[in-house]
Amino acid sequence: MSNVRSVIRDPISAAIDALLELTVVGSFSRIGPTLRRPLFGWTDAPPGALDGRTVLVTGPTSGLGLAVTRAAAGVGARVILVGRDQSKLERLRAELVEAHGVDRFPFVVADLASLEQVRQASRRILATESRLDVVVDNAGAIHPRRIESVDGIESTLALLVVGPFLLEAALLPLLRRTPGARVIAVTSGGMYAQRLPLDDLQYETGRYDGTRAYARAKRAQVALMREWARRLGGEVVFAAMHPGWADTPGLSDALPTFRRVMRRLLRTPAEGADTVLWLATRSDPALVNGGLFLDRRRRPFDRIPPTRLSRADRVGLWSAILALSGGSDPIA
Repeated sequence: MSNVRSVIRDPISAAIDALLELTVVGSFSRIGPTLRRPLFGWTDAPPGALDGRTVLVTGPTSGLGLAVTRAAAGVGARVILVGRDQSKLERLRAELVEAHGVDRFPFVVADLASLEQVRQASRRILATESRLDVVVDNAGAIHPRRIESVDGIESTLALLVVGPFLLEAALLPLLRRTPGARVIAVTSGGMYAQRLPLDDLQYETGRYDGTRAYARAKRAQVALMREWARRLGGEVVFAAMHPGWADTPGLSDALPTFRRVMRRLLRTPAEGADTVLWLATRSDPALVNGGLFLDRRRRPFDRIPPTRLSRADRVGLWSAILALSGGSDPIA
């Protein structure tokens, strides 16, 4: 009888989930995980799920990054904290050591918008770590006006796309040596509404809009995850997830009116970050390779046809970001 119920429930659950996706608000708000958890019988990662494994989190000191860090630490991971504010990293490390009674939380100070700092961080990690199971690409920021990084790259693109690309390329030898290694990009549902102009990646034309620049960069981020996955063929798994609408400091700073209107429906950071830990603890990572996920289910890359990037577009994007990173092709 239980098997019959399961067979009946699966298509019904999938249909309800699809309807939630169509509503957008129902899917992206806290309604989504509230309904999907019982609908699909979610279970939390058991204690020790990441014992002996190393997880690197960028932007770990607040919002979704902090939620991911605490969750990974809670199931046994050694967590490498990568951020630009040393004092915040030290406080977080102390908090984690006190909570878990053991120091398995090294930190690396680096601004991912600086190519040289990314190179230095990568060299340190390669010199000190014997394995790297998961990289969580989470660091991000929205700038109210167009500014450039120390390398002369538009800062949103530098932080969200070029820096992470260089970091992943530099750490690829270590990821390749670690069985089941995976890279998980934390993106944004806002990318669905934005086309990525490949001839203006640095937002040099038109009136600059920080929120739009952020969404464009997130679309580039997801496209590169797909390209990494295609080029590596599963040797290292690359996947992306978007957290829905989570109540984070970044949202409050960038979209205060949206937060005020939607605050009762916003997810907690832990609810937004849930799918990251789910992806990190999957025993069959090949099944998620190259995918985009929300609430533990694969989602479409595009919702609006004009925003779609072809394979040729993704190849062109790869070449453009590689050139901006100043490195050699890591999969050549």
